[in-house]
Amino acid sequence: MERWLVLAVLLLIFSIWCEGASTRGAGLWDPAIRLPSEKKVLEEESEDEIGTRWAVLVAGSMGFGNYRHQADVCHAYQLLKKGGLKDENIVVFMYDDIAASPLNPRPGIIINHPQGEDVYAGVPKDYTGNNVTVQNLFAVLMGNKTAVRGGSGKVIDSQADDHIFLYYSDHGGPGVLGMPSMPYLYAGDFIEVLRKKHAANSYKKMVIYVEACESGSMFQGMMPEDLNIYVTTASNAVESSWGTYCPGMQPPPPPEFLTCLGDLYSIAWMEDSETHNLKNETIKTQYEDVKKRTSSLNNQAGGSHVMEYGDKTFKDEKLYLYQGFDPSNANVSENGFQANKLEAVNQRDADLLFLWKRYEQLEGRPQEKSKVFKEITETMVHRKHLDSSIKFIGELLFGIEHGSSILQTIRNASQPLVDDWDCLKRMVQVFESHCGSLTQYGMKHIRAFANICNHGISKHRMEEAARTACEGYILPRWNPMIQGYSA
Repeated sequence: MERWLVLAVLLLIFSIWCEGASTRGAGLWDPAIRLPSEKKVLEEESEDEIGTRWAVLVAGSMGFGNYRHQADVCHAYQLLKKGGLKDENIVVFMYDDIAASPLNPRPGIIINHPQGEDVYAGVPKDYTGNNVTVQNLFAVLMGNKTAVRGGSGKVIDSQADDHIFLYYSDHGGPGVLGMPSMPYLYAGDFIEVLRKKHAANSYKKMVIYVEACESGSMFQGMMPEDLNIYVTTASNAVESSWGTYCPGMQPPPPPEFLTCLGDLYSIAWMEDSETHNLKNETIKTQYEDVKKRTSSLNNQAGGSHVMEYGDKTFKDEKLYLYQGFDPSNANVSENGFQANKLEAVNQRDADLLFLWKRYEQLEGRPQEKSKVFKEITETMVHRKHLDSSIKFIGELLFGIEHGSSILQTIRNASQPLVDDWDCLKRMVQVFESHCGSLTQYGMKHIRAFANICNHGISKHRMEEAARTACEGYILPRWNPMIQGYSA
């Protein structure tokens, strides 16, 4: 009897073993004994296999004085690449005039940190030069290959289970982000594209990081909470963002560099990602860490308020779902990275800092020095013209007593910048036709045009006011017929 009982037990064990062997490939049974931490990794890796990670990286400026924006984007590419994202799933927008610029002290190389390695090598040249446009960005986001004009033709061909990471670094203004090839990107159009992307059921979750002045105004009062999209911005709706690793600041770039290497918010999130295990760090944790490092309380010369918008229900998700996972960070200590304080410069003054450093460098070369001094002078004159002419237009439309206050009105946080985005674009076009290009500096005045629309001013009245304020001004360098219209 005992022999039969032993035989029955052996047969039962054998049948269980056979069942396990047949299901092992499906992941239903694992004969190995594993620690709880190992089981957690396996579960996360299994989850990681669901869907594809996609990324869109946008540097929205051009010119060596804006070195930092393309450096930011190249750095972001290297971070994502180390995280396992494939080139076929990363779309890069950058003018690509920095690495080969005669002003670059390290030809063919771009750095984003004073002691940093080259971040330019291997970066895909998907959309460069005049192909860095709003039209192409929207086509890429929507996965619409037929709407793309020029470039590699690569788009975000995402499906319902996929995760998307969008990072944008550039100049900005109220309700607008810059583009090297006009027109600018307006918040009303951007939010509409995000709505369409969601309606197409072509992603699971999306995370957006935006580095720009007044970047919060792109989403404040407008960003829906039901699109499965989480957004953070470098600044709130009314303040500048900041450049860092700049000449004359701490820590400084290598002495041969005359321009800022990076942007404060961008440096904060990328250096955070590079020094943490992104299978452990959550979206929420990075937001809080970046917010602290970017704030004016943590920086010696300036800082901004990092903001968040959209769907905040999935902030506890791990960052690796969007930025990937670098195996070399698997055992990184959470307390291993100590973020240093950074000096910073207002984004809108970084170009002047660059020009001044060039001027100082040209001792003994009087002709070149004179040329740079002329550029500095013209830039300052045009800035003063923009400020004074917009103030004058406000006085012509609303009276001397109320003009400035109406143009500078800041709406409630629950309201968008403007009720009629088409009106805003018309007012910008009218102004530029008579008063010259807004330029990166003048983007800060977009709020004035929004308030003109919000007060019901007609295009005809705006034409009269702009003509009176700016009659005979336009210099060839600031002619929108040459530069392109901002709207």
